[in-house]
Amino acid sequence: MTCLAIFDRDATIIDVVRDEEGGAITSAFHPDQLRFLPGAIEGMRALQDAGYLLAVATNQPGPAKGQFSAEAVRRTNAALVDTLASHGVDVRALAVCMHHPEGGPGGDPALVSDCDCRKPKAGMLLSLLRRLDGEAERSWMIGDSAGDVAAGRAAGVRTALILAANRCELCPLRDRPLAPSPDVRGATILDVSREILAMSPAVV
Repeated sequence: MTCLAIFDRDATIIDVVRDEEGGAITSAFHPDQLRFLPGAIEGMRALQDAGYLLAVATNQPGPAKGQFSAEAVRRTNAALVDTLASHGVDVRALAVCMHHPEGGPGGDPALVSDCDCRKPKAGMLLSLLRRLDGEAERSWMIGDSAGDVAAGRAAGVRTALILAANRCELCPLRDRPLAPSPDVRGATILDVSREILAMSPAVV
């Protein structure tokens, strides 16, 4: 069996998209909006070099809420995988949940669902573990939210929280303890990768 490093996408690998005029914060929905966060590529490559298989699990409810299309999500995710590959980062699998329990005006009604895949539920992570023959006890979920940590715990993997002090959208997480708490935390993927590798120097 293999060890996986499963990453959230937005605010973990890539930056969120900020509307400077309206102040809205959304996830990237076009390849031109992909902006890698500091340390993301280096941290992913460090885990890969240590023997981890890399995967991505991302909630993308925009199509259910009428914010952008399912094709926009697929196109952006494909561009993310291709761009990472050009930097020597091999994403073996990507799981995406486009569901939302309530949806929104103009959204796809077929995607309005209280599904089992949307984090903080474990569906996407369990699917990735099956697809890649992953060993849960030695695998990791790495993300920026309490939902990522909860999903990791529910899937039986260890968890790492990305928490940068200068990211205002994460203020609520800085002011209260998480339940469950992550195994490690750091400001970037590179920071948490060092913590992970200090605990498990190599998996091959």
